Amino acid sequence: MALATPARPAAPGPAAPSRRTMLAAGGAALLLTAGCAQLTGGASTPKGSDSWSGRMSLRIDSEPVQTFAALFELRGSADQGDLTLTTPIGSTLAQLHWAPGEALLKNGNDTRRYDSVDALIEAATGAAIPVGALFGWLAGRDERVPGWRPDLGQLANGRLQATRESPSPRADLRIVFERS
Repeated sequence: MALATPARPAAPGPAAPSRRTMLAAGGAALLLTAGCAQLTGGASTPKGSDSWSGRMSLRIDSEPVQTFAALFELRGSADQGDLTLTTPIGSTLAQLHWAPGEALLKNGNDTRRYDSVDALIEAATGAAIPVGALFGWLAGRDERVPGWRPDLGQLANGRLQATRESPSPRADLRIVFERS
């Protein structure tokens, strides 16, 4: 799976939150437990689809270093799914929804559309994370993505680590999860 270059939101809207704010929001959400909120207005995730919840952190070795941590709930597949990011106290930071032909980021009352799920994830977390491979990694498949090195050795203990070595800057993704 090729990594997409950053995409701009399809439609202009109010001033976008700063990258640092989005990183903080996304990171906090991934490290915290999953919230119960569901996105409205999009296709629903198929019943019986894969589901994970837990904590996520992302460190980008840029100047200055950027970090992101949050609790998360991930449902679906690389083709159609939902990702909810929350704070440790349960506040929803962002809701992401993707399906064929749509990729939405909902942050409070603001909803933004993106060209692809990869652009959507990058807007929410600050780094291009290979969504298709992420689902494979969580399922225990050693999916190969140029520039990324997953460590699946701790999956049985509910832990996943993946490092992006190229393109620069280096990024370190850590996930502690339960399969729902």
